[in-house]
Amino acid sequence: MTGSPTIKRRRLSAELIRLREEAGLTVDEVGKRLEWSRGRLTHMETNKWVRPDTTNIRALLDLYGVTDRDVREAILDLARQSREKGWWAQYRDVFSGSLPGFEAEASQIRTYEALTVPGLLQTPGYAEAIFRGGQVLVDDETAIGRKVQARLARQRLLVRHNPPQLWAVLDEAALRKVVGGEEIMREQLLHLVETAKRSSVTIQVLPDSIGAHAAMHGSFVILDFPGDLDPSVVYLETATDNLFLERPSELQAYTLIYNRVVAAALTVEDSVAYVASLADQLRP
Repeated sequence: MTGSPTIKRRRLSAELIRLREEAGLTVDEVGKRLEWSRGRLTHMETNKWVRPDTTNIRALLDLYGVTDRDVREAILDLARQSREKGWWAQYRDVFSGSLPGFEAEASQIRTYEALTVPGLLQTPGYAEAIFRGGQVLVDDETAIGRKVQARLARQRLLVRHNPPQLWAVLDEAALRKVVGGEEIMREQLLHLVETAKRSSVTIQVLPDSIGAHAAMHGSFVILDFPGDLDPSVVYLETATDNLFLERPSELQAYTLIYNRVVAAALTVEDSVAYVASLADQLRP
């Protein structure tokens, strides 16, 4: 199976909505005809499922009048593929959301970070210091180690064949905050300089000198996908939850915000030079 099962499930949900609407049925009407609770179909259409049941999918295809064998098999095959497990399944104790699944199939990842280096660009020492700094939520040594391992596992997508384009805008505050001590922070800054040499990675710095800017509300990530069937999604992370925004108006708003912080940031060349200068300031 190729591709991310997270994206497959999302696509399957969209296809089921499309087929229901083409059949001229409401969610309530489907529930009554199949003697399902209203919540069951809503759960499926809002992509809240983990392992789609092909028996339920067949029942929906029958009700929607989908008789074309190729179409039926394509939908069922999509359901089967979406039941597969990605590498992130082994870190269910760490990942509370679907971010790794979306990252796995993204063609471009655009991120703005206000206070920390993006997770995909963190060194082990920096990541551990971040998790230790949040010990109010994570106070177990084993849990911290697992979180660091999971973060490093996410980063493998940057060195795989045909990696996504990563464009990261970092607020100057994220670079000046000495996380984990001077040695760890210097290592992190040098890692950014080296990573920026990859053709698939772009790093820019948003300097304090510009004052107020379009992204004052905080960090966010925009994930774009290669096919028209998979619209972009905005990811927001809080201390207790993960949010995915998919409405066109939300995507448009965050894309505009991102474009504005890119325009306000230092050039790529000046950004990398500035990060290198900060690392030199921490030289023993």
